[in-house]
Amino acid sequence: MGVLKLFISPWIACTVPIWFILYYTIPYFTSYKTLSRVPGPFLAKFSNLWVGYSARRGKKFAAVDSAHRKYGKVVRIGFNHVSIADERALNVVYGHGNGFLKDHYYEAFIARTPGMFNVRDRAEHTRKRKIISHAFSPKSVAAFEPHMAANLQRWVIQLDRIAGMGPKSTSLDGSPGTFARFNAMPWFSYLAFDIIGDLAFGSPFGMVNKGKDETEVQLVPGGPMSTAPAVEVLNRRGEVSSTLGLLPALRPWAKYLPDPFFTKGIAAVENLTGIAVAAVASRLDAAEKGQIDTRNDILSRLLQAKDANGNPMGREELTSEALTQLIAGSDTISNTSCAVFYWILHGERCAPGTIVPRLREELDQAIGDQPEIASYSQVRDLPFLRRCIDEGMRLHSTSAIGLPRLVTDNGSGVEFDGYFFPPGTVLSVPSYTIHHMAEIWGR
Repeated sequence: MGVLKLFISPWIACTVPIWFILYYTIPYFTSYKTLSRVPGPFLAKFSNLWVGYSARRGKKFAAVDSAHRKYGKVVRIGFNHVSIADERALNVVYGHGNGFLKDHYYEAFIARTPGMFNVRDRAEHTRKRKIISHAFSPKSVAAFEPHMAANLQRWVIQLDRIAGMGPKSTSLDGSPGTFARFNAMPWFSYLAFDIIGDLAFGSPFGMVNKGKDETEVQLVPGGPMSTAPAVEVLNRRGEVSSTLGLLPALRPWAKYLPDPFFTKGIAAVENLTGIAVAAVASRLDAAEKGQIDTRNDILSRLLQAKDANGNPMGREELTSEALTQLIAGSDTISNTSCAVFYWILHGERCAPGTIVPRLREELDQAIGDQPEIASYSQVRDLPFLRRCIDEGMRLHSTSAIGLPRLVTDNGSGVEFDGYFFPPGTVLSVPSYTIHHMAEIWGR
């Protein structure tokens, strides 16, 4: 009873709020007082709650963009985080020789073992890059093309099947046919996951053939197999990790919070890792049984890779790097591809005859009426296609947020546009805002 009385006493009732206020205000007057000149939302001066809440709503890019429109090019979006919407800042923040580190934000994306994307230690990142880089040489990437073409062919067959179920119509060249309206986004997701699964794990997930968001999951090597919706899992994992990266104090407690955004997001992190565990285990188990692996894909290159001492990657690191490829290449490909198609068609609707006929003529001249999927060499030098892709990626940023970098303690800080950012400051350049600045792109 004595302990209970202590917790419900007036002393505790007064102390806890005071401690909470001091915890967030002391850094404002001490460690980061030099940032007091930087404009921004009032709450952002004392904590990351403003930017964290924006991420929780899935609107961080829009909130940061709105803040820049209100406060200017340099905006304080967290107690030690400054966003710089200026193309000159790209080299300052992300230049290889500036000595900055990835911020602690990236730690929220680590499921079990750090991969190339989320490892923060520069020496470890260098080690990983040296091991993995050969898998992405131009020669290696060219060798992956048959896998991509095979998945694209299956995808085209499915789209033809869907179109064949629709009413009769006339195509652009006047020939008879059928058409159908359908939600393209899931099908772009199925294609992207199957391609990355084929390259990173040794076989496609089978989503295109099934027309369904489903893949196998194994939470631990040798454990029971189950299924999970991979696209949904990846989306939830990205949303919750982005939020917890900005609110690190919540990480240990996230799975206990009453908000399903966090509980389902944490479960998604485990399920996503389970997808990689299941796929990599299948490939490694086959190799351990003496089965000859003749595939030429990313995982085969990772299996062959060795560090400076001649040591290959262990199972956990292999799984982590294969998972990195899945995360890096799945929703980025699907979202970008769908967005490019959308903006091409949207532009054609707004200005009929200006985009689709011109693009089709360029493609027809390069490809003709061949039945097979076009090769990269056939389409890589098509200028109008390139412009359509670039503009689609500008309008719909593959990553709309600013990736945070930490000004390290072993430096003297950095100056930009009349502001000084001391060691410990987090800097980022917001992609969405940069991609929509009228002074760069016009109106």
